[in-house]
Amino acid sequence: MNANEIRKVFLDFFASKQHQIVPSAPMVIKNDPTLMFTNAGMNQFKDIFLGNSPVVNPRIANSQKCLRVSGKHNDLEEVGKDTYHHTMFEMLGNWSFGDYFKKEAIAWAWELLHDVYGIEEDRMYITVFGGDEKDAMDADNEAFGYWKEIVSEDHILYGSKKDNFWEMGESGPCGPCSEIHVDIRSKEERAKISGKELVNEDHPQVIEIWNLVFIQYNRLASGELVPLKNKHVDTGMGFERLCMVLQKKQSNYDTDVFQPMIQNVCQMAKIEYGKNELQDIAVRVISDHIRAISFAICDGQLPSNTGAGYVIRRILRRAVRYGFTFLNFNEPFMTHLVPILVKQMGSHFPELKHQKDLIVKVVQEEENAFLKTLAIGIQKFENYLKANPSSKKVDGKFAFELFDTFGFPIDLTQLMASEKDFVVDMEGFSKGLEEQKNRSRQAASVETSDWVELIQTTEEPLFVGYESLQSEAKLVKYRKLKTKEKTLYQLVFNQSPFYAESGGQVGDKGTAKGLQTGSVINIFDTKKENNLSIHLSDKLPENLNEIFLLSVDSNKRKLIQNNHTATHLLHSALKTVLGSHVEQKGSLVNSDRLRFDFAHFSKMTDEEIAKVEALVNQKITQNIALDEHRDIPLDKAMEMGAVALFGEKYGDKVRVIRFDPEFSAELCGGTHVQATGQIGLFKIVSEGAIAAGIRRIEAITSEAALKFYNQKLETLKELENLLKNPKDISKSISSLLEEHSKMQKDLEKFHQEKAAQVGEKLLEKAKVVNGLNFIATRIDMNAGDIKNLAFSLKTKIDNLVLVISSLYEEKPSISVMISDNLVDERKLDAAVMVRELAKDINGGGGGQKFFATAGGKNPEGLNAVLEKAKTMVESF
Repeated sequence: MNANEIRKVFLDFFASKQHQIVPSAPMVIKNDPTLMFTNAGMNQFKDIFLGNSPVVNPRIANSQKCLRVSGKHNDLEEVGKDTYHHTMFEMLGNWSFGDYFKKEAIAWAWELLHDVYGIEEDRMYITVFGGDEKDAMDADNEAFGYWKEIVSEDHILYGSKKDNFWEMGESGPCGPCSEIHVDIRSKEERAKISGKELVNEDHPQVIEIWNLVFIQYNRLASGELVPLKNKHVDTGMGFERLCMVLQKKQSNYDTDVFQPMIQNVCQMAKIEYGKNELQDIAVRVISDHIRAISFAICDGQLPSNTGAGYVIRRILRRAVRYGFTFLNFNEPFMTHLVPILVKQMGSHFPELKHQKDLIVKVVQEEENAFLKTLAIGIQKFENYLKANPSSKKVDGKFAFELFDTFGFPIDLTQLMASEKDFVVDMEGFSKGLEEQKNRSRQAASVETSDWVELIQTTEEPLFVGYESLQSEAKLVKYRKLKTKEKTLYQLVFNQSPFYAESGGQVGDKGTAKGLQTGSVINIFDTKKENNLSIHLSDKLPENLNEIFLLSVDSNKRKLIQNNHTATHLLHSALKTVLGSHVEQKGSLVNSDRLRFDFAHFSKMTDEEIAKVEALVNQKITQNIALDEHRDIPLDKAMEMGAVALFGEKYGDKVRVIRFDPEFSAELCGGTHVQATGQIGLFKIVSEGAIAAGIRRIEAITSEAALKFYNQKLETLKELENLLKNPKDISKSISSLLEEHSKMQKDLEKFHQEKAAQVGEKLLEKAKVVNGLNFIATRIDMNAGDIKNLAFSLKTKIDNLVLVISSLYEEKPSISVMISDNLVDERKLDAAVMVRELAKDINGGGGGQKFFATAGGKNPEGLNAVLEKAKTMVESF
């Protein structure tokens, strides 16, 4: 079976067991502060496990795209070096939410692997939880018993808590698990040592392929385990490993999941896979990483310098670095692999086909940028070696700077150092790395207590903020958060008008007033976490059990609604003016402004911006009424023409927002105006690129737009007053600019003449020192004039060493010019010389060997500079 057939068999099998087959959730997570990426198949069902969402389908199966490159599940540095670790991988899984449990999960797993896929019984080994004294938990004899009915008992092993007890995090749902391992070694190897002895020993051919997790406990923040009322099943099987087993390969990379990519990389590099270990690692790294990068971009995460974007950039740069170092790729190459990936996986993941052009553009731009960065870093490294020729040791701080600033992995620095007979101070590098990690840990450190439940309920909290900005409510539960700076409280009410931040719209602010005590607490933000609307406050209410009046800040909400609806109108206007290829790639909506990121491959012209702006304002003046449809099936919403965004997770029921069905219809959970006239006015204030193929518009509406125009009018009025109220202000300003340009040219001519005069006098000051024509003087002129003077003198006198100190606008500077023949014949270097001279003015500098400059903070040292320069020349 090929990979696509293997996936289909899995999904068809569980469909026959009455499971609903659901699509993969996005790999990039947007509304969960605890995760950046989906790292397991269960992530999208977290709300159900936590009891925050109702069970719609008790049996579900899918193939989930996952990424493990950060936090506890971080496989990045292993990728490429072994046969089975990956950044992006598929997790085949089946789930039961309060329906079947261990007996059925175990029986079906065996039926699929043994009866359907045909894996030999004697190659499979089962592990079950062996108990834990610390948690006072017995062994999972229930699971052992079910397995014993199917498998020979000598193929069942008890495992440790580390291997056979699954936990979502430090707290939350958890339970024992049962792993299925497969021994794919040859008969000869199996005869020497039993696979039983190699289970969970990191043997590359005795591997876990399926984990059956039985979620039956909830771990509190105190560490205590509490049995769950409803028990769940959560299974995950590595798709790539399953393909390796079924296709009888010894490595995931030898399967048809990776081979088309691998062979293409080898063709580009003109090498043969399997002949050189370091090159093979590079090929595997590249073939793996392009998958992670492409799927992340598909799901809306562009490479950047922070958060999830930084992780994606790091993955891409790791791949480029391997190609650069071991395959001699000096030009972009990753971008050529995207079409192969689309061909392989586009049928099951159609978002790849849809976003192909964008992926190619983004990857190409990132490659170009990093290759330039590599070149700069390599030059910086070579300069370091030249400046420290005798040490033979690369300082750890400098190695860390290369790593932190230029993206140089330490092994690349070590490789470059060894080629020059240098070693790297690894102790100093490790110290810098650890300090950075400690800073990150301290910045992100949050102590979260357990939820204190005041009301036992299975009902979801109700959002009433579409209809009202006030409502009475009861506090259902709360918990305390402690950070380094402050203590906060998270509050969950049974119903609330507060919109929780999601879909680009910021959370509401307001107050909660106790109707019995009259006490008021400030709600400074509202966030969504695991499908709960969490109200943030810096203190708890006096009486936790009274009825509260929740009130949203109505003015801020009104402005937010204006901006959110304007975002929808902008999206449609961009499609109308630029074309249907325009797609939303991100947004931010708050009370001050709106920000809209979209796919488009060129800068918008002034005319296009004006057309978009005019179209949005036209829709505003038409005062189009909101047409809202709540809780309608997703397929019906799509039939209505609603725009769905790639990278967003939608439920079975959705909300459609329309303003003129022929113009704007989108799936959206945010708050909007009742009619477009409420927006008042729309103004684009900026348009620019944020990545290859991605543009960003920032705009303002309503009061902010009116204030913008008033400020422009005020500026215009001031100009008219300054120009004595001319009839044609544009003509007057043009005349002033022409006059200014003429004066500037006259001034430059004056400076040139002055410099020429100074130059003639300096020629007379030249002294022969050590066989050189040496000039050292102080001239207080601007840097441009000094440079022109230096280059002029260079053409008029041979064997020149010129040193000029200057104090201009209270800033001391030094300039050094050396004749080309002295650079070549006597190995003089202006950059080295100026750095030494700059010490006397508490500064630094650099430049080329024939001309270099420096600046500093100590003007009093300028005279000493000239004396030192003479001493240096005498020693040449």
